Amino acid sequence: MKGGIPAMNANPRILILTASYGNGHLQASKALYQQFVNQGIEHVKVVNLMKEGHPFIHLLTTKLIDTSLKSSRFGLDYYGWCYYLTRETKQTALFQKSMIYLGQKKLRELIEQERPDVVINTFPFGAAPEICRSMGIQNVTILTDYALHASWLHTNVDTYYVATEELKRQLVFRGVSRERVKVSGIPIRQEFAQSKQGQGANTAARKMLIMAADAGVNSYMEELLQELSVIPDCELNVVCGNNHKLQKRLDEQFAGHPRITVHGYVEAMQRMMAEACCILTKAGGLTLTEALVSKLPIFIYKPHAGQEKENARYLASRGVASISNSLEELVGNITYYLAHPEIASEVQERMEALQRSHASVHIVSDILYRCVQKGMSISI
Repeated sequence: MKGGIPAMNANPRILILTASYGNGHLQASKALYQQFVNQGIEHVKVVNLMKEGHPFIHLLTTKLIDTSLKSSRFGLDYYGWCYYLTRETKQTALFQKSMIYLGQKKLRELIEQERPDVVINTFPFGAAPEICRSMGIQNVTILTDYALHASWLHTNVDTYYVATEELKRQLVFRGVSRERVKVSGIPIRQEFAQSKQGQGANTAARKMLIMAADAGVNSYMEELLQELSVIPDCELNVVCGNNHKLQKRLDEQFAGHPRITVHGYVEAMQRMMAEACCILTKAGGLTLTEALVSKLPIFIYKPHAGQEKENARYLASRGVASISNSLEELVGNITYYLAHPEIASEVQERMEALQRSHASVHIVSDILYRCVQKGMSISI
């Protein structure tokens, strides 16, 4: 017996559906996969549904989103427009109906092939709840942001797992029964969930962590680093991830700079956060959650319209993130923060109140408990 789940004869089959629009959905799926494995479940599969089932549509939508993010600084943010135009739509609206039919054939084939007992959505695939209900399969949805969008709503979702009590209240207000919504937090990488959370930001080190993997930062990152490099005694660790074009440019421009270090893809992100005094990042749900768990004060520069802007607004309203809309404002906010160490302690206290670092454990244990209630056999 492990995680409070009684031992029985066989394992449930788990299918996790995700998408690679940004990295957050994939990271949440990987965290859940690892937790199921840790709890002894043998049949777990993660499927990037749009990429594998509809590669052309996936490529097209990825290009459209990337282009929108790059053009948003010129006022052509059609992704943001679409997000807000459809944010409050009902399930019966044409847009929502089209999302249900998209991918329905491929998903049904996948379910018939994998024969799952539970289907988990970390991306709002409208077809999944519809098909699962018709086939008698348990379906759960995990929201990976701090803001609600209508695309997540479906009457046939058995259980929602959300980041905050505020999100639960919003779902209930939109007609979801209270019993179907669990406040779990957002699943994050295992090294963050298992790390010691007492220390928080290392303000004495004056090392700032800058996340620059998003292609949208390419147009201003050099200027930003020039501005930040004038802050006295502040080291800048820049993580470019798979943004190889930007990494090459920064390597060339700041080679030999005593206080600017440029990195590519970094595996040991938890260690880098632990060594930092604050983080400048885009407002993706997973990165923000990892910063919360690390008690690392957050700075956000010009968040993209849509879920990132809503994530940023939520955390700013809770006093754990600072939003800047100009380089001058950003440098001023960071300079003031570094000059007043007491601010970090205040922010960390508020972050601690928001932390739900063991979301994967809670979600997986609850799903397995529900499997037992429904008479599925589990051997752990």
